[in-house]
Amino acid sequence: MTSRHPETGGPGQLRGLKVVEFAHVVAGPLAGSLLADQGADVVHVEPPGTGDAARGMGPRKDGHPLWFKVAARNKRSVTLDLHHESGRELAQRLVAWADVVIVTLRSGRLRAWGLDWETVHRINPKAVLLQISGFGATSSQADAPGFGKVGEARSGVVHLTGFPEGPPVHTGFSHGDAVTGLMGAYAVLAALHRRDHDPRFDGEWIDLALFEPLFRLVEWQVIVHDQLGTVPERSGNQLAVAPAAVINTYRSRDGEWLTVTSATLRSVRNIARLLGLDEDEFATAEQQYAKRGQLDDGLRAWVGERTAAACLEAFARAEVVASRVFSAEDIAADPVYAEREDIVTVDDADLGPVRMQAVLPHFRQRPGRVWRTGPGLGQDNHLVYCDWLGLGEDELAQLEQRHVV
Repeated sequence: MTSRHPETGGPGQLRGLKVVEFAHVVAGPLAGSLLADQGADVVHVEPPGTGDAARGMGPRKDGHPLWFKVAARNKRSVTLDLHHESGRELAQRLVAWADVVIVTLRSGRLRAWGLDWETVHRINPKAVLLQISGFGATSSQADAPGFGKVGEARSGVVHLTGFPEGPPVHTGFSHGDAVTGLMGAYAVLAALHRRDHDPRFDGEWIDLALFEPLFRLVEWQVIVHDQLGTVPERSGNQLAVAPAAVINTYRSRDGEWLTVTSATLRSVRNIARLLGLDEDEFATAEQQYAKRGQLDDGLRAWVGERTAAACLEAFARAEVVASRVFSAEDIAADPVYAEREDIVTVDDADLGPVRMQAVLPHFRQRPGRVWRTGPGLGQDNHLVYCDWLGLGEDELAQLEQRHVV
């Protein structure tokens, strides 16, 4: 599939930035997606015929996978078989064209296909290479396969998630992959800032293992173990360290789940007053923490006797911080999401108008936008290979005949 008259790319902070990603499924492509949302020209390289495995993942409507419509939005799709020498030569032309190269292949495969740091740096000395792998390029397991859930398990996060009497719990989405994509995009922008301000810039190799971003975000686990010799454990909805007097979920009379959280002296006293308890017994942090069980039991009973709407109204009057636990249906109907314009409608070639997350965060002066859903496989071969890289029509036709693209 080719596109002779492609859509115009989106606006945003990164318009003019050129990115090529030899990366599939979640972590690497999400890093590219965040850059594309802000206007970067992102070329997603996929094998001919099969494409990115993410194209076949998740629920479908009328035979069309829905996840990829969001995961590959604002990108260009080209096909390229890197098993062919001519395919690897074309990959090197993409590397030479790009400002940023994103890869998620194992180290040995990167070396064999000329997408390792040494080769990328030789081809394009100013390029930023983002390399995402299960265990990092410098570890003894550099060539071992890795997935986001393994990264979550290694990070310490899964050990901390769940209730004390229950098993460790993964979150219900690609948590490790997603956070790695976010940190990868942040790292790319940090490197580009230095490129633009340091005349001695000599490229950059960002080497990111799937367990490292979540590991970094749990700031206290290493120092607590190092200095106290203790291992933080699962504590349900409480924080594993520095627990507040009130953090939990409670089920209302009409079956809805509410989250209530109070960590300041005043907010906990507000809860005590709402429950009809003696506020003087909750005057200090020590008193509040000592009586956290009484507060928890009282809230569970109080919420269970009322509808969710009645609870939220009473919480608001008492200045108690609380919320429904939102489902996708709740998000779609919520006025705050609408006021923030956090959900946008985009036209899709297969499904017509579809709704998805807006470009986040919001830039008020020069915002990004979602200008296309995930493209068809190879939809941008002509644009990228002929218009951007300068291949001739006959040359592209020959590559197509040989199934290189």
